[in-house]
Amino acid sequence: MKFSIKVMTAMIVIAMVLGGAFSSSAQETNGEWISLFDGETLENWQAGENPETFSLEDGIIKVDGPRAHLFYSGPVENHDFTNFEFQADVKTTEGSNSGIYFHTEYQEEGWPEKGYEVQVNNTDDDPRKTASLYAVKDIMNDAPAKDGEWFTLHIKVQDKNVTVKLDGETLIEYTEPENVDREGRVLDSGTFALQGHDPESVVYYKNIKVKPLP
Repeated sequence: MKFSIKVMTAMIVIAMVLGGAFSSSAQETNGEWISLFDGETLENWQAGENPETFSLEDGIIKVDGPRAHLFYSGPVENHDFTNFEFQADVKTTEGSNSGIYFHTEYQEEGWPEKGYEVQVNNTDDDPRKTASLYAVKDIMNDAPAKDGEWFTLHIKVQDKNVTVKLDGETLIEYTEPENVDREGRVLDSGTFALQGHDPESVVYYKNIKVKPLP
C-alpha cells in the first residue's frame, strides 16, 4: 500500500509538471501577449556593431549612437516567428530615424539583409514616414505621429498579409504577391530588430511584446 501511494504521488507530480509545461507552451501559441523586454536589462537582445548605441534609461530602451541593430535572441518561439502580432511603444525626437524589423536574422554589421522594416521617422529628411512598410508600401511626407509623444506601433503578420497600426488605426495593409522577386525582403520567418540609424537619431522603445499566432 505504501508503494502504491508513492507511485500515485509521483504520477500526480509528473502530471502537474507536464500539465504546466503544456500550459506554458499553449500560452505562447494561443493568443497571449508575451513581453520581450523586461524593462531592467537587455537580456535576450543582441547587437552586432556599435552595441553602445543601445542603453537603458528608466526602464526604456534608448537608441542613441552610430548605426546598429538590436536583435531579439531570447527563448520565445526560439526567436523565430512566422505569424504573430507585435507591439511596441515608441517616442522619437526631432530629426530622428529608426525602424522595427521583422522576419529578420542576426548579423554582425550593416543594414539587415533579411526581412521587412516598419519605418520610425516623423521629421527626418527621408520622405518615408512612420508606419511605412519601408520601400514596399510607404506613407510619404506627412507623418502620422509627432516627435516627443509616445505612440504605439502594432504589426500583424498572418501568412502573406501584413497589417501596421498606429495607436489602433490601420495605416498599412499589404499582401505579398506570389513569386515576389525581392531578395531577402520576403515573408518567411525570423526575429525582430530595433534600428539605430545614425548618431543624430535618438529614439525610445518600451512595452515590447509579441503574440504568436497559429
